[in-house]
Amino acid sequence: MTAAALGAWLVFEDEAGISMTPPKARTWSRRGITPVIRVRGRSRRRISIAALACYRPGHRSRLIYRARYDDGDRRRRKSFAWTDYRDLLTAAHQQLGGPIVLIWDNLNTHLPVGIRKFTAERDWLHVYQLPPYAPDLNPVEGIWSLLRRGPLANTAFTNPDHLARTLRTGLRAIQYRSDLIDGCLTGTGLTRNTT
Repeated sequence: MTAAALGAWLVFEDEAGISMTPPKARTWSRRGITPVIRVRGRSRRRISIAALACYRPGHRSRLIYRARYDDGDRRRRKSFAWTDYRDLLTAAHQQLGGPIVLIWDNLNTHLPVGIRKFTAERDWLHVYQLPPYAPDLNPVEGIWSLLRRGPLANTAFTNPDHLARTLRTGLRAIQYRSDLIDGCLTGTGLTRNTT
């Protein structure tokens, strides 16, 4: 069955890790003067983000995300556990107010027994796996590209809080621009009419 036949939201999920080291991007400068951005030192602190790009014909596209902050404690988990994905999907269902057809990759935290049992017990949730090595089919990859070319590009973060604020501001700006979220879907070769 398709998402349209179910009256469901077509939801793509992906995760990314953002570090204190700024991504490089092109910039403008005066002729003969190469711009230099000094970074005070490399930090191992990262922010892990899981994002959902949500599409439904006749509705505005949505972006839902959760971040997991690394506090520097090596004993704690730095990335998302299956329980974090469970909580994210439950929150998305409440926000979207309808059934969900979820499409995500074969990440090891998407495959444990706990998450498979959770998805099987929910009649509002249908899960499909993307083929291996197919990031070009996931519109959330376009969201990461927008962030890395936009607010994160060429920024020397002073501390982890500065990184978190910049990331949050960039994601909120994308959330309010459904045309950007639609553009990420179009970049995969799909359109809103085919979802």
